[in-house]
Amino acid sequence: MSIKNIITETMSLHVGDPVWSRPDQSTLTKAGVLTCGGISIFGDCSDIGGIATVTIGTADGDSLQKNKKLSLHVKGNTVMKGDTQTSHALTISGGKPIPLKVIGDAIFTALTPQTLTARFALADLKPYKPFDIEHPTKGKGWRLRYVSLEGPEAGVYYRGRLKESNVIKLPDYWEQLVHTDSISVQLQPIGDRHFHLNVVSFDNKEIIIKEADDKPIDCFYHVYGERKDVNPLLTEYEGNDRYDYPDPNFNENSDISVEDRNNTDPKYNFPRNTITS
Repeated sequence: MSIKNIITETMSLHVGDPVWSRPDQSTLTKAGVLTCGGISIFGDCSDIGGIATVTIGTADGDSLQKNKKLSLHVKGNTVMKGDTQTSHALTISGGKPIPLKVIGDAIFTALTPQTLTARFALADLKPYKPFDIEHPTKGKGWRLRYVSLEGPEAGVYYRGRLKESNVIKLPDYWEQLVHTDSISVQLQPIGDRHFHLNVVSFDNKEIIIKEADDKPIDCFYHVYGERKDVNPLLTEYEGNDRYDYPDPNFNENSDISVEDRNNTDPKYNFPRNTITS
């Protein structure tokens, strides 16, 4: 046995050579204290070595631990305060399909809300999906709160203004994105004269408009369609919470990894929601 730079006290163990001239390095006398001034390695860390003050790995082969794959179990509150040494105070990886699971409620205070993905995931727990920002014109002391538009389909839209033409050209990707027989069109003439605009034909490439009095067309338009690159939404299903949705590809606690999710799985190809033909 070799013992060096170890100080034992009543219910205490201190490893390392303390600098007695520094008060914060003096011998601690409080019961139950374990101190170590250098790198501490627990478990089998042969692949990562002493990369941090405390390096924790899974159990060594001869350990009597019941679950040798569990490297750390903390009971009680934990406080973590980051600094500027790394890009993130806490980085979690592995644990497929979900690296992090929180049992109970959680509060995320976003300094940059647009980059906090969890902020938007929390919307699933509410009866609607809101966003709340500082009022863009009234400024400090006022807020603006909107909620997301909702509907019984995986819908998309395309809108704009049509002038001196009778063809609404849809984006090229609509051909592979939208069911032709799900499309609906709304037209609103611009100006003070009364006239009618009629849709004479449509598909997922273009909309053909005809004006009754053959005058130049000037109107706003909205074109809606249902996506065909994913399975249709099942709007009503039996269950007690969102985890009961029958397609496991849409459930965040599914055993299917994110890389293997298949939102076109034929087993879950539910009936179409919107058909206009």
